This record gives sequence, C-alpha cells and structure tokens, in this order.
Amino acid sequence: MSVIRSIAFYIAFYLGSVVYVLGTMTALESPARLRRICDGWSRWHRRCVTGLLGIEVRWEGEMLDGPALYVMKHEAFFEAIDMPEFFDYPAPFGKKELFAIPGWGKAAETYGGIEVARDEGAKALRKMLKLAKQRVSEGRPLVLFPEGTRVAHGTRPPLKSGFAALYKMLGVPVVPVAVNSGPLYHRLWKRRGTITYRFADPIPAGLEREEAERLVHEAINALNAPAPEEP
Repeated sequence: MSVIRSIAFYIAFYLGSVVYVLGTMTALESPARLRRICDGWSRWHRRCVTGLLGIEVRWEGEMLDGPALYVMKHEAFFEAIDMPEFFDYPAPFGKKELFAIPGWGKAAETYGGIEVARDEGAKALRKMLKLAKQRVSEGRPLVLFPEGTRVAHGTRPPLKSGFAALYKMLGVPVVPVAVNSGPLYHRLWKRRGTITYRFADPIPAGLEREEAERLVHEAINALNAPAPEEP
C-alpha cells in the first residue's frame, strides 16, 4: 500500500506544484501575491501528505508570540515545504547556491528569504544580519536549519558557525525545534505514521557560545531516535 499511496502523492502534489510554480513566475515583483501562492502551495502539500500518504502532523510545545529565531532539525524536504503552512509568514535562511537558481532565487528574495554565504567573510555576515533584523522588524519569525543542510535521521552533525552570530546579535528569543520527518518522508516509497514538531523552551540570551550551541544541539535532536523497523 505504501507504493500506491506514494504514487498517488507524487502525481497529485507535482501536478499541483506546476500550477503554483507558474503562478510564482507571475508574482516575482509582488511580495503579497507571492506569499499567497507560497501559502497555497504549502497547504496543498500538507493536504497531500495527510490525505494521500496517511501521515499525521502534530506538534509538542508552543510557538512564541512575536518574532523569534526558530532553529530546526532538517531531515527531509517535508519541513522546508511545510514551513509556510506551519509558521505565520516565516523568513527562512537559505544557502547562497539556492538564491543563484534562475527564477527560484528571485522568488526567494521577493518572499523575504535570507541568503547565507558562510565562506564569504564579514561583509556577507553583515548583509545576513541586516536582512534578519529587517524581517524581525516586520514581525516575522526567522527559521534556520543550524546544521546547514538536510541530514539523515539518527545523525547529529555539529552546528554551523552562522547560528552563533545570529544568537549573539539579533536579540530575539531562540527556540530549538526537533522534527522526525526522515523515516517516513525521506524515502521513495513514503510510509504512514506521525511526524512530530517538538518546540523546546527558548534559549536564554547572554550564554557563552559553547553552552548555547550545546543546548540547541540537544534540543533539535530530541526526536532523533533510531528509525523504526519496516512493518
């Protein structure tokens, strides 16, 4: 049944995505319109996930009122696509390479994404912080994958250096978020089950870098148990 469910998901989601992508290309100069399209695409994805794949999505803990920096585990494309459905107009951080993709990069910029160029020194860091502070002033939640990229479930790579700068200089609450999407979603034939977001308590300001990173690393890996056996 997982094969049939997955095929139905791929057909429905990607056919629907064509419509949203075409809509995106007509909204590259309109942040408000682009937001509606991205929200609709994320909502369509969630409906396909729950209705066709039989995956329940739930969360533990609470989001904060007002701007915050959410640092999240990244195990599958699920949480990246689900972001506009789960958060209220999030401002995601993304690798520079993604912003270089024709069309996609312009859409990400218009939407309010924040480019991360880790190897380009202080100038790139200042630009990133400037954009992040602007999104905070707009009341938007910031979302960062602090390990830098998608990682396999059960692995715990160290945090990238960009988190420490954001923690020190943004002055907003930092909320670690664990997610366990990998075993169900990051596979060709997707499986039924439950994907959980777990919001940890906010990390207090003013900690030493090592302590802040330790707390975040532990919290985002709270659901990082070994994958269950195949039924």
